[in-house]
Amino acid sequence: MADTHTKKIVVLGAGESGVGAARLAKNKGFEVFVSDIGTIQDKYETQLDQEEIHFEEGKHTEDFILDAHEIIKSPGIPNTVPILLKAQQNNIPIISEIEFGARYTQAKIVAITGSNGKTTTTLLTYHVLQAAGYNVGVGGNMGKSFCGQLADGVDHDYWVLEVSSFQLEHCFEFRPDVALILNITPDHLDRYENNFQIYINTKFRITQNLDKDQAFIYYKDNPAISRELRKRAIPTQYYPVSTQEVIDNGAYLKDDELHFYVKKNKRAFTLSQEDLNLKGKHNMINIMSSVLTCMNLDVPDDILKTYFKTFKGVEHRLEEVADIAGIRFINDSKATNVDSVYYALDSFDEKIIWIAGGVDKGNDYEKIRDLVKQKVKFLICLGKDNTKIFNTFRDSVQIIYQTDNMRDAVEQSFELARSGDIVLLSPACASFDLFENFEDRGKAFKKSVAKLTKLANLKKR
Repeated sequence: MADTHTKKIVVLGAGESGVGAARLAKNKGFEVFVSDIGTIQDKYETQLDQEEIHFEEGKHTEDFILDAHEIIKSPGIPNTVPILLKAQQNNIPIISEIEFGARYTQAKIVAITGSNGKTTTTLLTYHVLQAAGYNVGVGGNMGKSFCGQLADGVDHDYWVLEVSSFQLEHCFEFRPDVALILNITPDHLDRYENNFQIYINTKFRITQNLDKDQAFIYYKDNPAISRELRKRAIPTQYYPVSTQEVIDNGAYLKDDELHFYVKKNKRAFTLSQEDLNLKGKHNMINIMSSVLTCMNLDVPDDILKTYFKTFKGVEHRLEEVADIAGIRFINDSKATNVDSVYYALDSFDEKIIWIAGGVDKGNDYEKIRDLVKQKVKFLICLGKDNTKIFNTFRDSVQIIYQTDNMRDAVEQSFELARSGDIVLLSPACASFDLFENFEDRGKAFKKSVAKLTKLANLKKR
């Protein structure tokens, strides 16, 4: 390997991930150039200027980029963009920010992936380790970037990283101490040639370097995971999670109790479902996965029991926003795929006014058609193009209303709802047609709900 002071790294994409990677590379002595085909946000441009990192926006200059020894690709950039194809032809290594950051920490890493539940499980695990007094950080596909924190000189003994399939695409040597796959269901298929197997293979990259010293925690009942494990021999410690059968080295749900056993340290532990704030089968899977992680890292039982009883969930994931005139408003903006919506709809016994729509990612709505017919009174389609979701459910729902405005969607939901109903924002789609991201969409929902107070008072008269 060339001396780092002469080695050139190009970072493609100047968002949170890309700028964090660029700053870390500069701090480690590399020559760094950042290129973004779009417009760079002011806050990131300021960070690059402060670090004296050269950058361009609105274009990719081939002469600069193809002169790189290594390219760090931001996760949002598809692998099919022309500059990346040319880099591959020139045999320039392309890696992810997670791969790059992992080179510069000696910490134990917990890496969590899955189509759903990543954020909840990541935050659960992070907060439990923190409560146990561990020197722990959190990052990855949430909050401040992993590389950005390392660039600030912030390192820890433990890192809990939420890792998306986009980030895993260009991980090659990344090896977490505990790897979790919570589930794999069709998602982002527009990115993966509408080929579910390519998506599965990408998720399983989290296991590619595991050996006998690492732990692999996974949801055994997930069909895609169980099929894939029959094809693979991963030389690691297996800890399956199940809601259907008894597990002798892992976790399972039986008779409203969560049971845990870790053979390597002969630890057994139980939690009562009644004592947990988080409800629903999907949350039991998240909790079991998190507890197994913490048991592998020797967190004491008293910390586990106390914390899991008090954790109430995360923003934008089945977040209860308000109760107005007996109508409950639930923000599930993070539900960007069909499987997430299935879990959301299945979590409520009440009738639902469902707000859904956005940028379709190759969704197959057949999985939830019967559930929608059973539980949804009215459907509010929120997006620039609602054709697919409208056509799918027009024979399953009594009334379908279409809009491209969140305030209109919320107000119409309120007019249609009656006391005892649920208004559920659970879009099944990406947010980029109308919003910056799912957080922006969730905040718009909460802001619109907050404005309903006046309407509620009028409704009472």
